[in-house]
Amino acid sequence: MRLLVVTQVVDSKDSVLGAYHAWLRELAKHFEHIEVVCLFEGEHALPENVQVHSLGKEKAVSPSYVYAFRFMRFAWSLRNQYDSVLVHMNQEYILLAGVLWKFLGKPIYLWRNHFAGSWLTDVAAAFCTKVYCTSKHSYTAKYRKTELMPVGVNLERFTQTASVRREPKSILFLARIAPSKRPDVLIEALGILLAKGVSFVASVYGSALPADAAYLENLKSRVEILGLHDRVRFYPSVPNEKTPEVFQAHELFVNCSPSGMFDKTLFEAAASGCLVLAASEDWRDHAGEAAWFDGTSEGLADRLSEVLTTSEAFEAAEAESHSLASLGSALAASIGASGQL
Repeated sequence: MRLLVVTQVVDSKDSVLGAYHAWLRELAKHFEHIEVVCLFEGEHALPENVQVHSLGKEKAVSPSYVYAFRFMRFAWSLRNQYDSVLVHMNQEYILLAGVLWKFLGKPIYLWRNHFAGSWLTDVAAAFCTKVYCTSKHSYTAKYRKTELMPVGVNLERFTQTASVRREPKSILFLARIAPSKRPDVLIEALGILLAKGVSFVASVYGSALPADAAYLENLKSRVEILGLHDRVRFYPSVPNEKTPEVFQAHELFVNCSPSGMFDKTLFEAAASGCLVLAASEDWRDHAGEAAWFDGTSEGLADRLSEVLTTSEAFEAAEAESHSLASLGSALAASIGASGQL
């Protein structure tokens, strides 16, 4: 079975999407050959049976119609090099090439895991043989053709290391800084903890897109207003290959994203030995009530206070069932089986 993978970025150094470089390495074990079309190509070290084609954003930013033309050219010129198509996150590529792939007889698979969606998502899904997501609260979970998949954490990299010292009572937030990730919920919760006299330090790792630059500055201003300037430290995003040591240096990891996203960082943090608190109902189902909060700053402050001021803590969640190996096997089995129908 030969596969075409369409994704945003192929770059092991990328702070947000670098983890998907490991996905390609894992998928390469299960497919005869993989053609990859990406918007941006950076550093990568992929097996010989993986060929990467870039739409060219790493060279110069071009109008959308230029990328669309280049993409359609690849979809056609490579048509004899792939049997099935896996589109990662971006439904736009299916809206562009869905008719072509149907004409060519190429089964289409979409990976899309997000609480938001629209009629365009529905149109893209209509072209697909199957749709994949990790959360039962994802917009795409509603389709009968949807299959829930493991999150895909590289457990060879995300492990507990005795040589790394965790800072006592340390709290970590690690994500792209954007309103959808809701870091403001954590900042307000930390203000409540400070007023209660609870001891803690917190690190916020992440950079903002230009559109969210003002949001990041507002977070920093709020830290000053709440008197948290000596408790909260802001750091820019780090390459995915550096995140294991960041997790290993902290005791608690907080994720404020709403249900429907089921961020892989939850399992990366758990595999690295952090206690994880999250607002996702998927996480509550996986890790238990004690590892969940209701999405409010007050609810998060209550959970954090319990953990930081008592000797009893909930157990770290297991990540084995959401390993990268489990994901690779599950995708290969699903695409291989249905691709032969």
